[in-house]
Amino acid sequence: MEERFDTDARLTRLVYAYLATSAVWLLVGTLVGSYLSLKFIWPDLGVAPALSFGRLRPVHVNIVFWGFASPGMLGLALWVVPRTCRTALASYKLAWVALALINASVVAGALQLLLGVTNGSGEFREFTWPVMSLFAAALVLLAITLYRTIAQRATQEIYISNWYILAALLWTIVLATIAYVPWIQSGLADTVVQGYYMHQGVGMWFTPMSLGLAYYFIPKLLNKPIYSYSLGVLAFWTQLLFYTMIGGHHFVFSPVPWLLQTVAIIFSVGMLVPVVAGTGNFLLTIRGSTRPIGRSYSLPFIFVGVLLYFAGSMQGTFEALRSLNEMWHFTDFTVGHAHFTMYGFVAFVIWGGVYALVPRLSGREPSHGAIGLHFWLSIVGLAVYVGALSIGGTLRGLSWMSGAPFIESVTLMAPFWLGRAVGGTLMLASHFVFAWNLWQMRPAAAREVQLAGPRRAAEASVA
Repeated sequence: MEERFDTDARLTRLVYAYLATSAVWLLVGTLVGSYLSLKFIWPDLGVAPALSFGRLRPVHVNIVFWGFASPGMLGLALWVVPRTCRTALASYKLAWVALALINASVVAGALQLLLGVTNGSGEFREFTWPVMSLFAAALVLLAITLYRTIAQRATQEIYISNWYILAALLWTIVLATIAYVPWIQSGLADTVVQGYYMHQGVGMWFTPMSLGLAYYFIPKLLNKPIYSYSLGVLAFWTQLLFYTMIGGHHFVFSPVPWLLQTVAIIFSVGMLVPVVAGTGNFLLTIRGSTRPIGRSYSLPFIFVGVLLYFAGSMQGTFEALRSLNEMWHFTDFTVGHAHFTMYGFVAFVIWGGVYALVPRLSGREPSHGAIGLHFWLSIVGLAVYVGALSIGGTLRGLSWMSGAPFIESVTLMAPFWLGRAVGGTLMLASHFVFAWNLWQMRPAAAREVQLAGPRRAAEASVA
């Protein structure tokens, strides 16, 4: 750590509260996920209704989406926006209320799912409308807070990070509203809305928020400007143009109109524009910075996140094509793809941001060995997990297309489900290491440094 941020202690406590909440839900959500992976090896494990795959799978997904990734991104955004606007956060009170609403939403939603109370079978949309209303209300409060912060900025221009962060909040408020409007919750309309919702949840919430954070942390950590502001703007507008229409590629060969499916496939190919523009912008900014990345413990996380953003997005575009969709879509390949993008991109950017920011706020760093352990456990675990499901899913799809008995596709998946459990266990272990590292960086330690006198504080600031 080469510098220490001189910031308002209230902002430090607020940011850390969001990140600590995120870490707790990460442990809970991935403990559930690891348990589910074991059920593929021992199907009779846990016979109570609350321990069934049908109830716990949405618990896992919704907790990691709304409990882990969302507060993780928002906690970092609450630092990035006022910092890049060179002004104070407009309202700490609204931000704290928003955090309480997010946690209330996740607790209530998870309990409802365990009891078998859901909104239906729509993936990522299992929380009932009263529960999701709490989450949407939190987004409204945060949008107001960050909009006011940007409006009172001391800079002439709005930095590109804030375009993505504010847009993600506004887009997702609209998305959550459309997803729960009651008169389109049945029949084919419900299917179309589901396709729109579940892909926009990724493309209009997690992706722009993570990109906005990357646009701040990469140039900040490398101490150089972003390569091209214009490429960032191009990626922003084309993300909005193309991503809004690609959800239908999840319903290829379904009763959804053929034209709508084709439009979704075309727009999925169009996603090459923002992905190439965004990734190219990051890599051109990073170009020639091999040594800083090698010496940093936060940049490798973000660098991996950028690479997997590109790779996962390319994978998604190819999977949208009818010939490949027929083979992959209903197999474990799609599960691997989801983890490749959400975990490999979003989670790694969050972790890189946490390791870049929190030591500079609190004045305390975790062990570099522990950060390295977190990095390698998570990247190796992800590789094993995605590799097993990608290979197994491909073989399974080919088995179905050949007309072989269904049971053969179940049998052939056995070793790949074992790989899934092994990879998931490594990822879970990395999360415990991350939680420990975050605890080592807690703000209370900053007060100890300050109380111990200027010499110790100076030592901590250059550690």
